[in-house]
Amino acid sequence: MEAKMPAGESLADAEGRTQARLADLRGRNYRIDMTRGKPSREQLDLSNEILTVLSAEDCVNADGDDYRNYGFGTGIPEAKVLLGAYMGVPAKQVIAGGNSSLALMHDTMVGAVLWGVPGGSAPWGKDAKFLCPVPGYDRHFAICERLGIEMINVDMRDDGPDMDTVEALVAGDPAIKGIWCVPKYSNPTGAIYSDAVVERLAAMKTAAADFRIFWDDAYTMHHLTDVRLQVMNILEACTATGHPDRPYMFASTSKIVHPGTGLASLAGSDANIADVAHKMSFQTIGPDKLNQMRHVRFFGDLDGMAVHMEKHATIIAPKFAVVDDALTRNLGGKNMATWNKPLGGYFFNVDLLDGCAAEVVRLAGEAGVTLTPAGATFPYGRDPRDRNLRIAPTLPPIEELERAMEVFCACVDVVSLRKLKAAA
Repeated sequence: MEAKMPAGESLADAEGRTQARLADLRGRNYRIDMTRGKPSREQLDLSNEILTVLSAEDCVNADGDDYRNYGFGTGIPEAKVLLGAYMGVPAKQVIAGGNSSLALMHDTMVGAVLWGVPGGSAPWGKDAKFLCPVPGYDRHFAICERLGIEMINVDMRDDGPDMDTVEALVAGDPAIKGIWCVPKYSNPTGAIYSDAVVERLAAMKTAAADFRIFWDDAYTMHHLTDVRLQVMNILEACTATGHPDRPYMFASTSKIVHPGTGLASLAGSDANIADVAHKMSFQTIGPDKLNQMRHVRFFGDLDGMAVHMEKHATIIAPKFAVVDDALTRNLGGKNMATWNKPLGGYFFNVDLLDGCAAEVVRLAGEAGVTLTPAGATFPYGRDPRDRNLRIAPTLPPIEELERAMEVFCACVDVVSLRKLKAAA
């Protein structure tokens, strides 16, 4: 990608104009946080009823079990039915946990490192390696880094990871124990895994008998349009190819209700669920069962969740439109940036000229707009080309988002023109 000069304007004039624009924006004392994909207050208000929906009668099930007490270490049956429908798996193959799917991912990885998984002959240990589609989710990468697991970059495409590379790597190295996947509206690229990619992930030959797919289906119902694309069920695909234990499926309602009172879930084969449940039994005597029942009462069923998500889309979609409009108006045709137009999820993915991302983040911060750090979408926080940035539009009100995007685009202009000048 090679930036284009504005028609009829010298490099010096263009640089002076853009710097003056940025100086004006810097003087407006903005304080806008766009670091993470947080729901806005308006979105949180959609779920306030969940705080009061539970009655004392709801705390005791039909068999007389009192959910206010200990027990039900892998979750209550009613929550498993709801989450099973959400994830497309039988309720008996679901673990209903606390509010954080990231905690389930972390603990599942720790369990594999310390004690191993079904199908393996030994714990993974610190010699394990993991494939990381990039750009990807920084929290996934942080788990591996914390545990000393070597991460290997794999390019992300519009239909999922580069499967030619994935297949070659896993077939030749028994130390490669898994891959991170966000299959729908992927963070941050918005990619949607194709059937072909899912089938290849399920069927591929791996040198490690205990290879695992960490399938983080974080955004399965987070639509921004009327399009309702479905991703092939990874558990069914793996079972059909003789690898039923390959996937761990994760999901949560943290961006559906309140992150502080969400409901996380893990699904998988009977063997995987039994293994994880056994490991959990040393950690907890039971999750927050009342919060699980609140979800059951609040949503009722999967149709209730779908109706609720339409309300989220009404709030979020206009914000995504603001970002796309600002990028198109200010950067379109300049070859300074490319970006996705996601059909769902929480992020925009922006690629700049090589060597520009960190400086754009720095300048934006000076102008009062805090962005996700450059490199965050790559393992170890290192983007080898220093070009990728993630934009999180959901938290700020639209008026603030418009200001933030004005700052962002001005910073891209300034940094890109400086790069052109240095190369001239």
